Amino acid sequence: MTPDTNDHSNTDLTKADFERLSHFRYRLRVFLRHSENICRKHGLTALQYQLLLHLKGFEDREWATVSELSDKLQAKHHGTVALIDRCVEAKLVERRPSASDGRRIEVHLLPRGAELTETIAREHQPELAYLQDEFRLPGWPTGEES
Repeated sequence: MTPDTNDHSNTDLTKADFERLSHFRYRLRVFLRHSENICRKHGLTALQYQLLLHLKGFEDREWATVSELSDKLQAKHHGTVALIDRCVEAKLVERRPSASDGRRIEVHLLPRGAELTETIAREHQPELAYLQDEFRLPGWPTGEES
């Protein structure tokens, strides 16, 4: 959890606060349901896609460790290992020993996994654009930058 610079834990919540939170949770659920449908259409679970996406989007490199993926997925280590196993069986990813530290195992996307990730991510763009317009999320390009 990220630190809250505007700690409102001791403030009374207003009706508008509940309405905003309700709307945000609704829009988040719509996005997730839409994402689940896209993934299913391509023969993946939403968790498989998230794992592939985190590998493709990992900062400054094209692989990640099991621990890093567990953190990104907010999952327990053993659950992430099982998910990676399923992705290995589906020929989406592979495990490789690290060149710099033989004790470390790296998880890498295979061409089929990279292709599916790109296809599914492309299909998410309209819904992401909608969220971007509605919520003006920090770090996302604005309409003026396009």
